[in-house]
Amino acid sequence: MKLPHRRSLLHLAAGAAALAGVSRIASADNYPTRPVRVVVGFPAGNASDTIARLAAQSLSERLGQSFIIENRPGAGGNIGTEIVVKAPSDGYTLLLVGISSAINATLYDNLNFNFLRDIAPVASLCSVPNVMVVNPSVPAQTVPEFIAYAKANPGKINMASAGNGSASHLAGELFKMMTGVDLVHIPYRGSFLPDLLAGQAQAVFGPMPVVVANIRTGKLRALAVTSAARSEALPDTPTVAEFVPGYEASGWYGIGAPVKTPAAIVDRFNKEIVAGLGDPRMKARLSDIGAVPTPMTSDEFGKFVAAETKKWGEVIRAANIKAE
Repeated sequence: MKLPHRRSLLHLAAGAAALAGVSRIASADNYPTRPVRVVVGFPAGNASDTIARLAAQSLSERLGQSFIIENRPGAGGNIGTEIVVKAPSDGYTLLLVGISSAINATLYDNLNFNFLRDIAPVASLCSVPNVMVVNPSVPAQTVPEFIAYAKANPGKINMASAGNGSASHLAGELFKMMTGVDLVHIPYRGSFLPDLLAGQAQAVFGPMPVVVANIRTGKLRALAVTSAARSEALPDTPTVAEFVPGYEASGWYGIGAPVKTPAAIVDRFNKEIVAGLGDPRMKARLSDIGAVPTPMTSDEFGKFVAAETKKWGEVIRAANIKAE
C-alpha cells in the first residue's frame, strides 16, 4: 500500500488542528449548556456569599443558564478552593476568590494546592473598603489624633478583628507597621461588634458592610476608610492614606476557575462579567453594601491577585502571624 506523501500528512494535521480550534470556539460560543456551580468558601449570609449571588444572578441573566451557589465553608475558604482545584476544567465549576485567597497562600503552611498556580484568574468583581472605626469612648476624632493617642497609651488599645489572619486583622497590622503604634490584637471567632459597641474593644479595621450601619447611627466613629479613594458610602470620611501615605487595605472579590479551563471560556466569562458590572442595577446593589465595581481583563486581574498575595505575605511574615 502506498503511504501518503509527507506534505499531505502535514496538510491533514493542519486541517485537524483547525477543526479542533473551530470546535473549541463553537463550544465557547454555545457555553453554557447546563447549570454552572459557583463555589463559595464561606457560609450563606456572609459578605462573600452576598457578592457571589449578585454575580451569579447577573451571569444567569446574561447567559440564560442557572449559576448555582455552593457554600463550602471551612479553613478560611481553603476547603472551597481545594474543591475547585480538583474539579474538571470544563467551565462548569467556578470559585469566588477574594483577599482571603491571597492571604491564605502565606498564612497556611501545608495547603494541598498553590492558589496562584492552580486557579485561573477569570474576572474581578469589586472592592470593599474596610473602615477604621473606634468606640466613641476613644477621644480621637481623626487618624493623626488616634496615632498620637495610641503612642501615648501603648498596649492599652484593644484592636478587634474577625480572627488571626483575617482581612481586618491584616489591615490593622499594616497600620501598626506603617505608624509604629502598639495596639493589642483581639481575634474573634464570632462577631466582634458586641464588644466593640460595649467598649471592651476600642478599635477595628472592619468591613464596610459590617460596621456602616452603626457608623450612621453614631454608635461607632469612623476615622477613615482603608481604600485608596474615598468611599461613596461614606463620602465625608477621609482615607487612611491621606494621613499615612501609601496605606491601602481594601477587601476585594473576583471569579476564578480550575487552571486548565479553556481560554475561550475564560474570555467569554470575563466579557460577560465586565458587561454586568456596567449595569446600573448591579452598581446600585454593590453600592448598597459599600462595594465598588472593579472591571479588569483576566490578565489584569491575575497581576492584581499576584501583587496582593505578595503584599499580604510580607505583612504576615513581618508580624509573624499564624493561622488559628
